[in-house]
Amino acid sequence: MSRREYNIATVGDQIEDFLDRVLDTADLDIDFDLYDGEEIEAYFEGPTLVVKFEGPDVSYLMANKGEALLALEQLTQEVLRMNSDEHALLCFDANDFRLLRQEELRLSALTVAGHVRESNTPYRFNPMNSRERRVVHLALRGETDLRTESAGVGPGRHVVVYPAGMPSLPDLPPQPPQFRGPGGGHRPPFGRGPGGPPPRRGRR
Repeated sequence: MSRREYNIATVGDQIEDFLDRVLDTADLDIDFDLYDGEEIEAYFEGPTLVVKFEGPDVSYLMANKGEALLALEQLTQEVLRMNSDEHALLCFDANDFRLLRQEELRLSALTVAGHVRESNTPYRFNPMNSRERRVVHLALRGETDLRTESAGVGPGRHVVVYPAGMPSLPDLPPQPPQFRGPGGGHRPPFGRGPGGPPPRRGRR
């Protein structure tokens, strides 16, 4: 079965319509541009479609390590009915937050690889979301003397780097939930609170 293509020509209008509705409902002053992947080759995962956000309220998307940005990306993937193995083909970014984070993870992974190789001991990364874990796995897939695996559950899921052939460590016990504001709740992800050819543009 052929793989579905995700680019401006195939899903651009659908993404624009969805994002316009969400941002209008949230009353956020944010604009976005759509780029085909070949226009922007810097992203480590090699997406075929990139959506970049900017505007006075873009900081709301970047708060809490880009929590709302990732949530909006995941909602769009559901609207497009993307399979889980296709999620990396779509990338949302704001002020190059994701681009810089991917490069940070790539460099961290290479540094950890040297540590594990020299010490012959495994290394646990801090918990991260599935897309960030994927960047670490991709960064080290060519290191034949090492191996990586995801471990943990829920928000504690993380990457462990091992010398090749070393058995897996037991999972760490789950961490208690952290207090995150009055009542222990989360701030809603949306809404107000205390090179190449021209891109496809939305909300301008």
